[in-house]
Formats: sequence, C-alpha cells, structure tokens
Amino acid sequence: MISSSVEYQKKELPSKVQTIGLGLLLVGLLIVVLGYLVNPERSAYNNIIGLTFLISIAVGSLFFVAIEFLSGAVWSTPFRRVGEFLSSTVWVLPLLFIPLLLNVNTIFHWTHPAPADKTLIDKAPYLNVNFFIIRVIVFWLVWLLFYYLIIKNSRKQDQTKDQYLTKKNIKLSAIFMPLFAITISFTAIDWLMSIEPHWFSTILGVYYFSGTILAALAVGAIFIVLLNERGFFVKGIHTDSYYSLGALIFAFTNFWAYIAFSQFLLIWYANLPEETFWFLARWEGNWKFFSVGLIIVHFLVPYVGLLSQPSKMNPKRLLFMSGWILFAHYYDLYWLVMPNFFKEGIPFSWIELGFPILIAGLIILVFYYQAKKNNLVPIGDPKLKRGIDFRL
Repeated sequence: MISSSVEYQKKELPSKVQTIGLGLLLVGLLIVVLGYLVNPERSAYNNIIGLTFLISIAVGSLFFVAIEFLSGAVWSTPFRRVGEFLSSTVWVLPLLFIPLLLNVNTIFHWTHPAPADKTLIDKAPYLNVNFFIIRVIVFWLVWLLFYYLIIKNSRKQDQTKDQYLTKKNIKLSAIFMPLFAITISFTAIDWLMSIEPHWFSTILGVYYFSGTILAALAVGAIFIVLLNERGFFVKGIHTDSYYSLGALIFAFTNFWAYIAFSQFLLIWYANLPEETFWFLARWEGNWKFFSVGLIIVHFLVPYVGLLSQPSKMNPKRLLFMSGWILFAHYYDLYWLVMPNFFKEGIPFSWIELGFPILIAGLIILVFYYQAKKNNLVPIGDPKLKRGIDFRL
C-alpha cells in the first residue's frame, strides 16, 4: 500500500498545450498534403523518416515502461506515466503507415525486380508486397496488444491498489521483451534497409534499437522535467532522479556510438562491394559533410553535454540535451533514408518540415488527452513512495 505521506493532487494541463498541439498538427498536416501533391516520391521518403521516428517514440516508450516493471526500478516510478502516455501514440501509427502502403511501389524497387536481378529474385520470398503489408500490420497489432494489457493493469491499480497487478505486468513485460526485439529489428529491415535491397547489415536492427530507446528517453525527459518543475507530479522528488534519467540517456548515447562504429568497422574491414557501396554513397557530394555531422550531432555534443554529474541533475541542461537528442535521431534517420532518394546532395526544402511538425503536434495532443483522463502519477503502485524518496 502507498504511504499516506505521498501528496498528489491531479492538475489539468493548461489549455494552451492543446492549442499548441492542434496548431502544430494542422500546420504539419497541411505541409504533408501539399508535399504529396507537389512531389509524391520525395514526400514518401520523408514519410518513412517520420514513421520510423514516431515508432521510436511510441514503441520505445512502451519498452521503457516494460523494463521498469521487469527491473523493479524505483527511481522511475513517479515518472512512469509519462512513458505510458507517450506509448499511447502507437494508436496513431496507421496515420503514417497508410500513405506509405499506398505508395509502396514508388518507394521500394524490390516491388518490381528486373528479371536479371538475381539478388532481388532470391529475396522475393521475404521482400514481396503482400508479406510486407502483413508484417506491418502484425507488428502494429503486437505493440497494440501489449500496450493495452500493460497500461490497463497500471491504470486499474490506481483504483484498486492491488499489488498483484504489478506481478501481472512483470510477466507481460517478460513476454513483450523478445517480441519487442524481433519486431523493432524487422521494422528497421523493412522500412530502412529494404529501401536499398542490395545492401545488408546484420547490425542495423540493433542500430535502430539504440536510437529508438535514446529518442524515447529524450522525449520522456522533456515531459518529465517540464511537468515536475511546474509541480504536476508528487511533492518530494529529488534531483537524484534526474541524475538517473540523465545517466540512462548518457549510457544509450555511448551505446549508439558503439553500434554505429561497429557497423562501419565491420563493413570497412570486410571490404565487400555489396556492403561498402552503401557507405560510399554517403561519402559523395555534400553527403560527406552530413556524415561527419552525424558523429558530432549524435555523439560528441550529447557526450560532452551529459558527461559530468551536475549536468545530469541540472533540469535546464537535461531539457536542452533531450531536445538535441531528438533532433539527432531525426538527423540520423534522414541520413539513413534520403541518400536513396537523391544521391548528388542533401535535399532540403519546405517538404522536409511537414512530418516533424505533424509528429510534434500528434505527440503533444495525445499526451494532453491522456493526461486529462488519467493521473500523471501511478498512485496505486507500491513502489511509488520509495521512488519519491530515492537518493543516490
């Protein structure tokens, strides 16, 4: 049971949050629609970036919720609802799936392989439109199922205070983990690797996983800091909890860099033409500057920015670095996708702005409506008091 010393009073988020979210959604939607009318192929490639980014936030947040139950962590308990609310964006993923499925023949040239292309013919049992659509739907349903089951138990516990619901979520999370690993890896293969089906990497699934968790932690940190500093959580939360969150972000920053370097090193060392051409394409024209920029943006800046202990406990620093990491993840996805559309240089225009704005609006609106209907804190969780009292 929760100690009576826990002070929580549900507060409504300001109505301007809804206004901002709705404004971003409408502006982003307008740009996306105009983009598809003006240049459908270019918009479809941007759609892939937007989709894989939103999957990172939705499914990565669900992973964060599940790993908290599995590990029995207490520092994150007061903040877990943020992950639950963000994971509810899994419901809106079809908004970005559907336009791509309607343009699948435009984006993926494996949908119409040349008779002499032995590589695509050999991969046809996996890379075919029907099986591709089935995988997309099945993966989404798996995420949706575990979201529903885990979050339902968590919210039910607010009313019943039943500790057995925590045990049920631990079991569900244990089942979800291997399914998460499989679905997130094949999502990377389907949406990111198969754009260039002649290339393959055994590490891309882990590479996307590392960026996914980093982005989910970053967007969670933004909401956590903003809400906690404005008194929307419970009283008594210490900055040591910020340190744990910052340390986790710092750890995954290093993990992403390790996986990125490992992928490059293995391909460079093997020097196989069917692997190296992918990196060479990102070292031609202006793309070489973009590739160097990825190292700086995605690793060096977050590494230096979160290296010291005080930086992880400073809410302003944590807020800034989290926003930077979200930008870095989108930058990374752009680097993965857009050289397949335009090899000569970096394409950028108003079309590229549509999906980031649209996704920001979707996330804010979904979070607002979830916060309006549910407590921002899991008040029925038996670990809540220990989470509030957590100290390093």
